[in-house]
Amino acid sequence: MIELRTPAEIDAMRPAGRFVAEVLTTLRADTRVGTNLLAIDKRAHEMIRAAGAESCYIDYHPSFGASPFGKVICTSINDAVLHGLPHDYALRDGDLVSLDFAASVDGWVADSAVSFVVGTPRDEDLALIDTTERALDAAIGAAVAGGRIGDISHAIAEVAHADGYSINTDFGGHGVGRVMHGDPHVPNDGKPNRGYPLRAGLVVALEPWFLQTTDELVTDPDGWTLRSTDGSRGAHAEHTVAITADGPIVLTDRSFLGVD
Repeated sequence: MIELRTPAEIDAMRPAGRFVAEVLTTLRADTRVGTNLLAIDKRAHEMIRAAGAESCYIDYHPSFGASPFGKVICTSINDAVLHGLPHDYALRDGDLVSLDFAASVDGWVADSAVSFVVGTPRDEDLALIDTTERALDAAIGAAVAGGRIGDISHAIAEVAHADGYSINTDFGGHGVGRVMHGDPHVPNDGKPNRGYPLRAGLVVALEPWFLQTTDELVTDPDGWTLRSTDGSRGAHAEHTVAITADGPIVLTDRSFLGVD
């Protein structure tokens, strides 16, 4: 069921968005060559407890997951792009890291993701991250009342296709509010002027993700981590966005922290 939020409810979601932004900013700043993925998860858990927030991931067990997730953040490395289950791995020079984090504050959820390289970057990795971030900006720009879901999907795809990337539509954006994953589904490719009408009060997590040379995924033996079938690297960008009569509000915006 698709739910529309009142202006007061959107205001009530702001603390969750701010908290998720703060956690991702802190983790990105603290993550470097040698950082263990389990240490990233531990730090996120500490921040959740300190804030009195609740994890959206630790007990999460959808149909596509082999078991409850058991951790509080997704850490996807290199050819892993989504749902990366933290494990005992120390980051190496040049690793491409995607952190995806969702939490609930006072019963409201926010969801966001960021990708970056630790140590010495490859040009092709920086280009992939840049495309993903520009696609997210385009999606936000299309998230306006009076439009349709297809407008958002098409805006994402235009950026990706212009840069030579193909698109998987199995996983994409989604409604967010009292729960992390709700309706509507927002695919990363689609036709303009099609799909569910965008109305003031709709809150969605928009999340373009691309792989360098394929759009096909395989699941790790851990039952969660999704990797490219050909070993090429992936990047993921995500923000929680409220559609209002005055334009989109990025609830997980990190610019107030002095970062993009």
